[in-house]
Amino acid sequence: MGATLAVAQPEFDLPKLEALALSSSRAVLSARDQITAARYAVDSAGAFPNPELEYLGGTARSRGAGGTTGDARSVILTQPLDMPWRRTARIGAAEAGLDATTAAVRSFEAETLARLRLRYYEVLRRDVELSSTREDAAAMESVRSRIALRVKTGEAPRFELIKADAELLNVQKVAKAAGFRGEQARLQLQQSVGGALPADFTLSGRLRDVPGLPPLDSLRNDLPRTSQDLARARSEMVRAQHLLDLERRLRWPNVALRAGIDEDPDMRANKLGVVVSIPLWDRRSGPVGEASAQLSRARHALAAQEFLLAQQLEIAFRQYEIAQAQVVALESGILKQAEAAVKVAEAAYRFGERGFLDVLDAQRVFRAARAELISARYELAAAWVEIERLRAIPGGKE
Repeated sequence: MGATLAVAQPEFDLPKLEALALSSSRAVLSARDQITAARYAVDSAGAFPNPELEYLGGTARSRGAGGTTGDARSVILTQPLDMPWRRTARIGAAEAGLDATTAAVRSFEAETLARLRLRYYEVLRRDVELSSTREDAAAMESVRSRIALRVKTGEAPRFELIKADAELLNVQKVAKAAGFRGEQARLQLQQSVGGALPADFTLSGRLRDVPGLPPLDSLRNDLPRTSQDLARARSEMVRAQHLLDLERRLRWPNVALRAGIDEDPDMRANKLGVVVSIPLWDRRSGPVGEASAQLSRARHALAAQEFLLAQQLEIAFRQYEIAQAQVVALESGILKQAEAAVKVAEAAYRFGERGFLDVLDAQRVFRAARAELISARYELAAAWVEIERLRAIPGGKE
C-alpha cells in the first residue's frame, strides 16, 4: 500500500528573506571584507618604522712605514623616529578611512535590502494579479456558458456569443501573461536573495501589509543620523582633513637616530648622532595643494549629498502619500462601486433589461479599478522601500 507524503513548501516572510540575503549573499560578504582590509590599514598606519642595520667589512692597510695592516669593519644602526604629529595625522586618516568604508558597506547592504524588498512586493503583486485574472477567466467562462445556452435557445443573438468568446480569449491571455510575470518576479527575488533561497518557496506576506512611516519632519530630523551615505561623506571629509594635515607636517624635517662602531687595526670608535633631512628643494607644494583640493571636493560632496538626500526623501514621501491616498480612495469607494455596477448589470442582463455589452463594460471598469488598486498598493510599497533605503535602517526599525 503506497502512501503519498505532502512536502510543505518553505515559507518566508520579509525579515527572514532579509536575514538570509545578508548572511548568504556573496556580494554582501565580499563588501564586508573591505571593512577587514580597512582595519588592517589602521594597523599599518600605527606601525613604527623598522631600524636599519648596516655592516661594512674590509682590510685596512697603512700607507706609511711601520703602519699596521689588518681587518676593518663598521657597524651602523639607524632608527627613524616616528614623530607624534605625523603619526597622529596618519592614524586619523586611516581611522576615517575605516569609518568611510564601514558606512559604504552599510549603504551597499541598504541597497541590497531595497532591491530585495522591491522584488518581494513585486512577487506579491504578481501573485495577486494572477489570482485576480484567474477569477476573471473563471467568471467569464461561466458567463460565456450562459450566453451559449441563451443563443442555443434563441433568447440572445449570436453576436453576443461571438463577443463573449473574444472577451474570454482576452481574459485568458491576460491570465497567462500574469503567470509569466509571476515566474519572472520569483526568479528576480531568488537573484536578490542568493542561492540559499529554494526554488519552491512561498511568501507569507500580503501586498496590503506595508509598514507605516513617521511624519516627514521626524524623517528629516533622523536622516543625518541614520543615512549611511551621509556618514560616508562625512568620514571622507575627515579623512581628507587628516591627509592635508599629514602633507603639511611632512614638510618638517625627518629625524633619525644613528649609532655606529668603526674598528680598524689601531683603534675602535663608537659614534652616536642624529640624521636630519633638510627640506630645502622640495617644499611639498604639489602634495599639499592636491590634498587641499581633495578636502574642498569632500566638503562640496557632503553638501551636495545632504541636499540630494533631502530632496529624495521629500519626493519619496510625497509619492508615499499619493499612493496611500489612491489606495484609500479605491478601497473605500471606487472599487466597491465598480463591483456593485457589475452585479447590477449582470442582474439586468438576466432579466433582459440590459444587453451583454453593458455587462462587458461594467466588468472592464471593475477590472481596471482592481488593477489600479493593485498598482497603487505596489507603488505604496515601493515608496516605503525607497524611504527605508534612504534611512538605511534594516527592517525599518531603529
